[in-house]
Amino acid sequence: MVAPSPSPEPAPAPPPEREGWMARLRKGLSRTGSAIAQVFTGTQLTEEMYEELETALLQADAGVKATEFLLKDLRRRVKEAKATDPQQVRELLIEAITELLGPLERGLVVGEYTPTVMMVVGVNGAGKTTSIGKLTHHLAAADCRVLLAAADTFRAAAREQLSVWADRNRVEIVSQEGGDPASVSFDAVNAGRARGCDVVIADTAGRLPTQLHLMEELRKVRRVIAKADATAPHEVLLVVDGNTGQNALNQVKAFDEALTLTGLVVTKLDGTAKGGVLAAIALWSRERQLGSIPVYFIGVGEKLEDLQTFSAREFAKALLS
Repeated sequence: MVAPSPSPEPAPAPPPEREGWMARLRKGLSRTGSAIAQVFTGTQLTEEMYEELETALLQADAGVKATEFLLKDLRRRVKEAKATDPQQVRELLIEAITELLGPLERGLVVGEYTPTVMMVVGVNGAGKTTSIGKLTHHLAAADCRVLLAAADTFRAAAREQLSVWADRNRVEIVSQEGGDPASVSFDAVNAGRARGCDVVIADTAGRLPTQLHLMEELRKVRRVIAKADATAPHEVLLVVDGNTGQNALNQVKAFDEALTLTGLVVTKLDGTAKGGVLAAIALWSRERQLGSIPVYFIGVGEKLEDLQTFSAREFAKALLS
């Protein structure tokens, strides 16, 4: 399964289901974008407008570095375009944000390995298990046979929550009563291979990156998965809560250092005014030695269809709509 790549200009009209998603995305990002869009309601381009924009981006948790980067890039674009109208400047900002976020837009590929083994990590409360359920829905809809591993054996009711998602998506699940996270993952990879599954997804226990002994447990899970399949895990996905703002960037850095992340799922963007953190993640990610970490999916609600593939242009346009 590959997420759609950016369309060449002029872009064709989005399919009806994507139009519905755009409406939900605009609504979800309204708390983040309203202050930014408000900057461009004037009739003249002034220095005060840039100052107001700086404040709005910082309040949206874009961070100091990303805010400075975007303002410098915007000034360059305004100068080259000889723009004087605030609405024209707004369009140039959309282009600047799209270009900054562009490297984060990459499709999740399934099929190169059989099974494709995904290890999903994140702090408690980020929406990790729910995101796994929604991701499973996407994969099942693409005719992938999915096996879930209930390796979050520390959180009460985590196994039961994942079982509900397995039933809802009509997929199989491997779990153990009080089992060790690493052994559950090991058994799931072997079971996935034996059963001819396309994807195995391991739901691991939530961890705070400051809990070093618990982060080591995740490293153990990663090592044991590799013993079951020397090429695995093929994806190490971090689920981050968009409500946490700059703390989300700190989580990305910490989990990447411990596990070498391959992708992100950003959730709960509808409940926050801090959606600008994606700009901070993008700027950090472009300087990462191993290259940018893609944002495979973003979420703006509780429904299955509220988790969708990430598009830099869609995000930028929704942010400033």
